[in-house]
Amino acid sequence: MTGRYGIEALNVYAGLAHIPVPALFAGRGLDPARLDNLMMRSRSVGLPFEDPVTNAVNAAGPLLDALGPGGRDGIELLVTSTESGLDLSKSVASYVHEYLGLSRNCRLLEVKQACYAATGAIQLATGYLASGASPGARALVIGTDLALVDARAGYAEPATGHGAVAVLVGDRPAVLAIDAGAFGVYSYETLDSARPTPELDIADVDRSLFAYLDCLSGSFADYRSRVADADFLATFGYLAMHTPFAGLVRAAHRKLAREHAARVATEPDFEYRVAPSLIYPAAVGNLCSGSVYLALASLLDHADLAAPARIGLYAYGSGCSSEFFSGVADAGSAAAVAAMGIGAHLAARRELSFAEYVRLLPVTLRALVPEPDRTVDLAPYQDFRQPDRRLLVHTGSKQYHRLYEWR
Repeated sequence: MTGRYGIEALNVYAGLAHIPVPALFAGRGLDPARLDNLMMRSRSVGLPFEDPVTNAVNAAGPLLDALGPGGRDGIELLVTSTESGLDLSKSVASYVHEYLGLSRNCRLLEVKQACYAATGAIQLATGYLASGASPGARALVIGTDLALVDARAGYAEPATGHGAVAVLVGDRPAVLAIDAGAFGVYSYETLDSARPTPELDIADVDRSLFAYLDCLSGSFADYRSRVADADFLATFGYLAMHTPFAGLVRAAHRKLAREHAARVATEPDFEYRVAPSLIYPAAVGNLCSGSVYLALASLLDHADLAAPARIGLYAYGSGCSSEFFSGVADAGSAAAVAAMGIGAHLAARRELSFAEYVRLLPVTLRALVPEPDRTVDLAPYQDFRQPDRRLLVHTGSKQYHRLYEWR
């Protein structure tokens, strides 16, 4: 896919621990009848030494290692997208830049628009690179977040994930060649969810579900106004959507099908074009702005891409902003993602009991709280490590400067 711009490489880091969703339901006394609506199997859980910086670096590191000697120097733009900022001035990107060993001739930014921000950054980066202002340059966009949920979150707790997705953007789009000019956007102000303090997520669940579905219709309508003859059934071989929980994506597909393909057999269409994108999200939970790219990775690892296929992607961020866009993937895309071993990484996470999970929460809920001096005790978590994997860990802070080490 030469001569185009888009995603050259894609990788996921979803932490070292998870809890099965049925165990979380049982521990919280939630109604098991609602499990089918969530369509969730497990959720990733952060450990005390994992934060937005470690998640970002551990997702991006393998991509940069694969570039070979000198490959890092071609990255001229680093954008971290996060709802889990560590400071009101200093960006997460500054730490990520340091520990990834990127060139000092690199723009650094942190962006925020809830779960939409990474997509906005990727589109802006693609446009910049396509302008020719810096021939051959690449951009690295990383959506990185952690969960601040506990029993107060109700049914949102089992659906909320932890981790990061790293996306390398350039003119050799081995993973996804983005269709230039093929997009639709739809945005307005609403308070469907927010993070007003470093220890608290709030959400109006009904408002959020409505906004997600409303923005899907609005952004797809805008896409169709820009792309001649765009058709919900004929144009897209597959679909990958922002996934707060897998059951919502089923509802989203049904909504678009009713609006644009009333005669289609909805369930077979969902199973073929959408279900492959939900395998990883159902095992991880909502990764915020990385969520749609976790879905894309899942799709590329599980769909039939023997022939090139156009993929329709939907990104949504509370508050709210959304975009429907598209790109082309093929067998090479599947091979590029398979080389990252994402499925093996997820399978290697250690399973937590509900009691272990509850003991972790008081520590993980304070992960974003600034502390002048702090030491993270790594000793209790040695058996969570995955063999043969070198990871960045958060070790504490000194005069508010966060400290990290490779282990």
